[in-house]
Amino acid sequence: MAETTYTAVATSTAEGRNGGRATSDDGALDVHLAVPKALGGAGGGTNPEQLFAAGWASCFVGAVRRVASGKKVALKDLAVIAEVTLHHDTNADEFRLSAVLRLEAGGIDQQTADDLLAGAHQVCPYSKSTRGNIDVSLHATVA
Repeated sequence: MAETTYTAVATSTAEGRNGGRATSDDGALDVHLAVPKALGGAGGGTNPEQLFAAGWASCFVGAVRRVASGKKVALKDLAVIAEVTLHHDTNADEFRLSAVLRLEAGGIDQQTADDLLAGAHQVCPYSKSTRGNIDVSLHATVA
């Protein structure tokens, strides 16, 4: 049985993604939500896709570091860019997500970056949670 390490609690109010607000129970997160201009909205706030991308990118950095540590790989520069795309199937009137995870690393070769990326995708909780549910593309580049 797995031990509970941490539980995040967040609440979204009012109109949700369309002018609502999202807050965490500890007050550290307090954001205005808005439909992006790219979707015909007013913009001026964040949206669930951005929040999901930020969370996944942050978690994935930790997963890369964990895998690198286990392989005794020293990382110089490290960034993970998560692109989360909202798709609308107009025939079924359903929405779905897809994602692209881009690892940018310095001080290592391409094969090592590819190996770290694949390993991190196996251990990252976000990657585990979405596996088989959404299309995910992985890309690594070295500087």
